[in-house]
Amino acid sequence: MYWRIARGALISAEWLWTAALFAAVYVASRAHGGVAGAFASVDYAAASFLCHQRPERSFHLWGAQLPVCARCAGVYVGAAIAALFPIRARLRRAGLWLFVAVAPAVVTLIYEWTTGVTPSNWIRAATGAIAGVAVMIVLLGELRDE
Repeated sequence: MYWRIARGALISAEWLWTAALFAAVYVASRAHGGVAGAFASVDYAAASFLCHQRPERSFHLWGAQLPVCARCAGVYVGAAIAALFPIRARLRRAGLWLFVAVAPAVVTLIYEWTTGVTPSNWIRAATGAIAGVAVMIVLLGELRDE
């Protein structure tokens, strides 16, 4: 019983946060005050605790920067997509699976540090999405009915 509540809470929180990121950029591109502006400001401030928010590493929609960088956006969108599927099985080697899923992001980071060339935002988002899917699958597998 508690597992279902925990799963529902995790999925709901993931979808609300991901939706809030895109809602905030939409609001930021149009509103300059009031409740909508306050919502966008709070969302950008909350995201600043999780992400560096560098403009050149972020997607821009409707003429405004997303509250998180491309890699973080990929993580959140990937996790939200994975949350759509009814995952019930616990992975036997979850740690290894997560290591392999995070490896593409680590490779792009090492490439950037060693060459000085920043991969495109789409590549960074794709590597983040792989990690986001993996984390959500592991979490949902752990939060299954006993």
